[in-house]
Amino acid sequence: MSRERILVVEDDAAIRRGIVDALRFEGYETLEAPDCAAGLEKAVGFAYDLLLLDLILPGGDGFDILQAVRSSRPTLPVIILTARGEESDRVKGLKMGADDYVVKPFSVKELLARVQAVLRRSPERPGLVGEVSIPSGTVDIARSEVRFDDGDRAELSERETKLFEYLAANAGRAISRDEILSRVWQMNPRGIATRTIDMHVARLREKLRDDSSRPAIVLTVRGKGYMFASAGNSS
Repeated sequence: MSRERILVVEDDAAIRRGIVDALRFEGYETLEAPDCAAGLEKAVGFAYDLLLLDLILPGGDGFDILQAVRSSRPTLPVIILTARGEESDRVKGLKMGADDYVVKPFSVKELLARVQAVLRRSPERPGLVGEVSIPSGTVDIARSEVRFDDGDRAELSERETKLFEYLAANAGRAISRDEILSRVWQMNPRGIATRTIDMHVARLREKLRDDSSRPAIVLTVRGKGYMFASAGNSS
């Protein structure tokens, strides 16, 4: 069962209760807030892993909470829940850093799927701890070091370590260059050339002794991006 904690900021008591009950049934811990003041207090002062945020709230605007969260915790995943379906509101929310946008009415099944997807790709989810096995040795994430079975070692840069950790934490899932820019580089991918990702992947493969012509660790997924090979995957 998942133990991530989710903050639900929603003024409609029935909707909020339905969301909270569904999340708890799936194993999530929850926090609740019915208005802007309580939502802002919990959003910036409490520990949690994802924010479900209504835009229209008593005493203020959900955008104010989103702005405060982005200032204090820029990588925290946020899903906006609102009856506002206008494109301008969706664009504003996404530009301010929301990870997803769900327009009411929505099904619980859809919401849970979006929650799972956003948490899965979030850098704030618990990171890998300790070591990760690769065909030729072991990667010690804490020490940013590759230890090979033949006794040799290779040092990873901070960015190479974070890139490896993110790929390994999402083993078996193709990750786009834009997602890497957003989640690892902490940059808005819009308008940014992604060649830098390819260069870092090439250097990472070299340090992992992963043959770029036939990679077995960091795979290239045509038209999608890169994927850390999980059991059963091959190049």
